[in-house]
Amino acid sequence: MPIEDRDEAYLVTHALARDTLSRLRDVETEQVNFRKGLVKLGRICGYEIIDGRMETEYVEIETPLEETMGECVKGLDDVVIINVLRAATPFVEGLLKAFPRARQGVISASRDESAGREEDGSFPITIDYVKLPEIREEDTVIVADPMLATGSTMCAVLEHVVENSPEPDHLIVLAAVSAPDGLLRVNESFPEVDLLTVSIDDYLDDDGYIVPGLGDAGDRAFRTN
Repeated sequence: MPIEDRDEAYLVTHALARDTLSRLRDVETEQVNFRKGLVKLGRICGYEIIDGRMETEYVEIETPLEETMGECVKGLDDVVIINVLRAATPFVEGLLKAFPRARQGVISASRDESAGREEDGSFPITIDYVKLPEIREEDTVIVADPMLATGSTMCAVLEHVVENSPEPDHLIVLAAVSAPDGLLRVNESFPEVDLLTVSIDDYLDDDGYIVPGLGDAGDRAFRTN
């Protein structure tokens, strides 16, 4: 199956997703191809969400020759994609190829690495900017971030997403790579969320980076390292 239930998360197992992730991991992949890879991976994951999480319905259509029945995806106009700045920007660009009519939200969140990790392994998080569309019960909400490491940033983002909003039909956290620590933290804090990732990596190093991971996806995508 393209999406497998691994208890702690749902895993995108599409061959092209795995191939693209392998190229993203490669230290020799330079900025342009890294950004293109994130766009491609976002598009693949978007199609997998459509196939694995969205229903279809039969509709009557008229071809140039006769009337027939067609099958359409339900809810494509009821999608909200939330971009966790900045690393998620090319990832979201790919998602928008699968969901071109999605409403978009932006949250600028970053962890304060200079403060060091807390006793529970989390980092203090700074939220600089929040702009979200109205979220409705019938929506599929996708919160995208290429890396789910300690889960600190994602939990802070999700607090803003669920605040004063009805619980949507589907609330999905989408990451390219995830660490077991982050999956556990988000699962415990937001059990209603579906965690979807292309890879569950091995562990976090002492600085809170995912191993084997991607490195710093933001720096690699925007050439700021």
